[in-house]
Amino acid sequence: MNLKARVRTALRPLPAAMAIAIAGASPSLASDFSIQDRGNAQAEQSQALRNRGGGSTALPAPGRYVSDSGEAFTLDRSGQRPLLRFDRRDETWVLRPTAAPRGDVIYRNDAGQQILRVTPGGGITVYTTRTPGGSPVSFAGEGSTLAPPTLGPAQLFHLMTRRSAMLSSALGRLIEINIETGQDAEGLTVEALILATDAVMRIARSPTSRSTLSQLRRIVIVEGGRSSVSYSRGDLRIVVAPDQGVAGRPSSARVIRAFLVQDAPRR
Repeated sequence: MNLKARVRTALRPLPAAMAIAIAGASPSLASDFSIQDRGNAQAEQSQALRNRGGGSTALPAPGRYVSDSGEAFTLDRSGQRPLLRFDRRDETWVLRPTAAPRGDVIYRNDAGQQILRVTPGGGITVYTTRTPGGSPVSFAGEGSTLAPPTLGPAQLFHLMTRRSAMLSSALGRLIEINIETGQDAEGLTVEALILATDAVMRIARSPTSRSTLSQLRRIVIVEGGRSSVSYSRGDLRIVVAPDQGVAGRPSSARVIRAFLVQDAPRR
């Protein structure tokens, strides 16, 4: 594969401020981009899982869980918001509670998609693309802390190189990736870079949605007061917000929605 690379240093002399773009040939693509779509049906676990942290049964105990369908995930409640990561996945979901009928609590990601449903008795159901109607889960033991990853400048550069190579191979043209963030936002920047490029790859593999990437030329990650994602005139712009903690970067679901919304027909 013939690859061309261009490295451009950002104006801010910060550890994470650098830019790289790589282009390559496009392979055949087949799988669907759909991520974490949720069904409305629910299946509930009969065994009560009590909150070992004390207090409300609407908050599942931190640790590792396994669903009846065989999917496993880790739940971390050490921070301000519950965090969830499925085994063999890079993405950590920041969960937000919403009230549901019968006293249940639904935990959603930042795109509003249902991830967990918890009953007053402690029953937990997880919703995934594999089981959109929900699958009961059981507590399986202690879990690790899902802290944002931190990298030095050299490792971040290599990560950008690998991620840019993936996009270039998928889209068959030069895609710039610019990062202009400070040291305090390093962990969020790493996650935002991984999640954004994963989202683009999912769309690129979808025969029905690949066309939404036809104008994509650049991904830009910057700092701001509130996390956001937007796509306009070929630029995917992601804002990370260190003051918001782990919630200070958009999920892959929000990145995908940014592409689909801009491509929706105007009325």
